[in-house]
Amino acid sequence: MIRKIVQIGNPALRQIAKAVNESEITSDEIQNLIDDLIETMRNANGAGLAATQIAVPLRICVIEVNKNPRYPYKPDIPLTVLINPKIAFLTDERISVYEGCLSVPNLRGQVDRCPEIIIEGFDREGKSVNFVSKGISAGTFQHELDHLDGLVFTDRMRDTSSLTTIDEFALNNEEEFKEQVMSIVEHYGS
Repeated sequence: MIRKIVQIGNPALRQIAKAVNESEITSDEIQNLIDDLIETMRNANGAGLAATQIAVPLRICVIEVNKNPRYPYKPDIPLTVLINPKIAFLTDERISVYEGCLSVPNLRGQVDRCPEIIIEGFDREGKSVNFVSKGISAGTFQHELDHLDGLVFTDRMRDTSSLTTIDEFALNNEEEFKEQVMSIVEHYGS
């Protein structure tokens, strides 16, 4: 079922999500929620969606990039379901990338993200996952996990002067950013 994505200003986006009890991961309730997250993300052409974005304060998010029309320059990420995820940074380096958000419609802004991270958590079957993500894709994972801590990308902007509408981004920043993304992908592999 497609759910309503809450918008910036809705208190649900500022809630810190609660961990899912491991014994409940395979329950119908959690499995239906995961299905709804996937369907809602795909319907909105999102690169990811956190449960807090549909006003459910649980530590679950889904990520998928597959020739996404909102982010044509992002490398593909296979459908990934994360429950109770945690991130550790593997480098002190940061890359500055333009991000957008389904909960902050029609805007993009530059955010500094760690380009090499390790992610731990559980998949939808309750199995432990542990993997490294690099480059632009690492930023996508950090963006979704921020939602689980009550943060949106505008909270991470160190300079709000980069905030731009989608149309202005396309006119003034997109070509240069695409070149930057290609360079990041070449360097980090994703």
